[in-house]
Amino acid sequence: MKYFLNLLSRTGDKAGALGAIVSAMGCAMCFPAIASLGAAFGMSFLHQWEGLFVNTLFPIFAAIALIANALGWFSHHQWLRSVLGMIGPTLVLLSLYPWFQYGWSTYVTYTGLALMFIFAIWDLWSPANRRCDESCSA
Repeated sequence: MKYFLNLLSRTGDKAGALGAIVSAMGCAMCFPAIASLGAAFGMSFLHQWEGLFVNTLFPIFAAIALIANALGWFSHHQWLRSVLGMIGPTLVLLSLYPWFQYGWSTYVTYTGLALMFIFAIWDLWSPANRRCDESCSA
């Protein structure tokens, strides 16, 4: 069970971050900076599905990253690492729903995406190690 939880939190975090970034690349009107990066990578064909990406997939992938980082605490017991990993997806979800009406919500979205990317790379570079023995998990 612990192996499955560790695998789920490690892959879910990366999948959520990558999926949110690719979803943002599909909407040139909402995210022009990321969409231009996507066009440079040859992903300009995604514009035909921008409604699906922004309204459905973008929040789903952000929620996956949020849940994966929250579940990561159960496998490595590092609350600071889990909280830092949850900041990006939380900012993305807040900027999409309650803060969408404000002009500064785009900056919050970009900040959340950048944090998701940074913490996913950090987790690849320096994977979390369990900080306590088996008696902590009981």
